[in-house]
Amino acid sequence: MRPGTALLRLETTQERGGVLDGAWWPRSRDIHAELPGLITALTEHLGPIMRVGLDGSAWEELPARLIVDDRVVHIDFFPVGDDTVLITRGDNDHFALMVVPPDAAPDAARAAMARAVRADNVTQAEQILIDTGSTPQT
Repeated sequence: MRPGTALLRLETTQERGGVLDGAWWPRSRDIHAELPGLITALTEHLGPIMRVGLDGSAWEELPARLIVDDRVVHIDFFPVGDDTVLITRGDNDHFALMVVPPDAAPDAARAAMARAVRADNVTQAEQILIDTGSTPQT
């Protein structure tokens, strides 16, 4: 993986029975640097993305919307926890992605992402990050 490249994994089943639909490992907390790549990748797999919801306290510079690939994507900020990003496709089709902290160790991040995309996963993002050692120790 080259520096500055975010990683994205999506659950591969159509049933979406797990708690999470995928995992995202951004390389920084800069929305303008990280979110366009995520939206472009998700659009390739899911179709046009309308909204992204994330915890505003965890990110730098909070725009109300971004233009990505000539499409307006609305950004909603609410206290969902910085371990989750909510993606909306269409009017009411939501996807929940675990967000791995940018400074997570590579082995821990990969373990967390693999666990998040398991079809039978019933563990919330925060607990996966704790279990795999992907969160900073406080």
